[in-house]
Amino acid sequence: MLESYAQSLIDIFTIVLIDLLLAGDNAVVIAMAVKTLTPKERKLGIAIGAGVAVVLRIGLTFVAAQLLLTPWIKLVGGALIFWIAIKLLTDAAEDEATGHHAHNFWSAVWFILVADVTMSVDNILAVAATSKGHFGLLLFGLGLSIPFVIFTSTFLSRIMDRYPIVVWIGAAILGRVGAEMIISDPVVHGALQPSHLLEIGVQIAGALVVVGVGKYLTRRRLAAM
Repeated sequence: MLESYAQSLIDIFTIVLIDLLLAGDNAVVIAMAVKTLTPKERKLGIAIGAGVAVVLRIGLTFVAAQLLLTPWIKLVGGALIFWIAIKLLTDAAEDEATGHHAHNFWSAVWFILVADVTMSVDNILAVAATSKGHFGLLLFGLGLSIPFVIFTSTFLSRIMDRYPIVVWIGAAILGRVGAEMIISDPVVHGALQPSHLLEIGVQIAGALVVVGVGKYLTRRRLAAM
């Protein structure tokens, strides 16, 4: 009985650590997506995006393992993250330069949902493995990610308002995440058999590509105005 109680405490503590460690990437997406919204819309967008994303995570839990092993899924997901990162970066840069909102409330929520679900499979698997089939622990872990993501994304969005360079850092982080997904796709990984050093190099390249393309498109967009 005592051993079971101790194991449950260990599992809960592990889930908390997983959520803390893995909530960062998702928070970056949310912070960038809501940056161009009004303060009222920003709070609502963060709450809706994070809440619905967790509901979708619960549904994805039952197919997460199969998704990671399915060829092309992570490659497509990584490419989608690249697109989202560049789109949010150029929108934020345009908003900073012109003062006009580049996208509306619902488009921000859509970006949050798509990016969160795309990047959350690893998080889902980690929590599911720790819960060991205990549905209560699973719900606890996925539900706990809501306040973590909301707090972190709210903090980041405020930092981005004061220091625009953080937007570019966030975009670079998403570029790294997208590259990591692509290089770890079963098809790509099986074809290249990449070393650990190559994987790191690809992630760095992904970050640089997002920033470079984002800067190029921003200059073109502003020049055309």
